[in-house]
Amino acid sequence: MHPLGYIDPGSGSLILQALLAAILAVPFMFRRTIGGFWHRLRGDAPTEEPAPSEVVSSDGPPSADH
Repeated sequence: MHPLGYIDPGSGSLILQALLAAILAVPFMFRRTIGGFWHRLRGDAPTEEPAPSEVVSSDGPPSADH
């Protein structure tokens, strides 16, 4: 029986690199989803910083003269 294909070491290295990159990229891309699931699993809420409130000046509206 004759082999139908041949993968040289360079091609094997490229395939291995692409496979490892794909495996490592999935958790990076879904880190927020995975983190939310982890916090729900442990029972603690993720800490979110409150949105900065708009600062209102007590001097009133800005005047035209400087």
